[in-house]
Amino acid sequence: MAQGAEAKIYLDKEKITKERFEKKYRIPEIDLKLRRFRTRRESKVIEKINSLGFGPRLILSDDKKMNISMDKIPGEKVREILDKKPELAIEIGKNLAIMHDSGIIHGDLTTSNMIFNKKVYFIDFGLSFFSEKLEDKAVDIHLFKQAIESAHYKVEKKAYEFFLQGYEDSKYFDETLKRLEIVEKRGRYKMKKH
Repeated sequence: MAQGAEAKIYLDKEKITKERFEKKYRIPEIDLKLRRFRTRRESKVIEKINSLGFGPRLILSDDKKMNISMDKIPGEKVREILDKKPELAIEIGKNLAIMHDSGIIHGDLTTSNMIFNKKVYFIDFGLSFFSEKLEDKAVDIHLFKQAIESAHYKVEKKAYEFFLQGYEDSKYFDETLKRLEIVEKRGRYKMKKH
């Protein structure tokens, strides 16, 4: 079905299997440890997100074969519909607030990693991890903001306002937004240096 930098994705009827492949440039023992760790971590994130109500159901996790199977969520990618329905960003913000308050960072929050089927589901947790740090939460939002700026520039301001409306539910809303300002200033400083 697809191949990313870390894994191959297979579709079998209503099931998606993600298989992490060996990286030849890594020392074999380190590669094995890393793939096993990432497989376990991603499985835990999927289980947690599913329990929160907006992620796929984990069917199987095998850290010996380095694969994870989960339910395929039918629906449209949010990337295809956000321009017409920017208000969906309210739900994206609410979901992310729940995730962040539960100590989960998505790590790759783009509208391509969201499915709409009566509600918004998050998918692709290959870069996800557990963290309570404001910095990590702010970077998650920063990445989402960059994603809507590039893929949804026609509605980016409106969509971001809607997103913040939803994210306001977070216990750490004010602190996270203050940290986001620091993250964005740092980004602008790097851009000026180049």
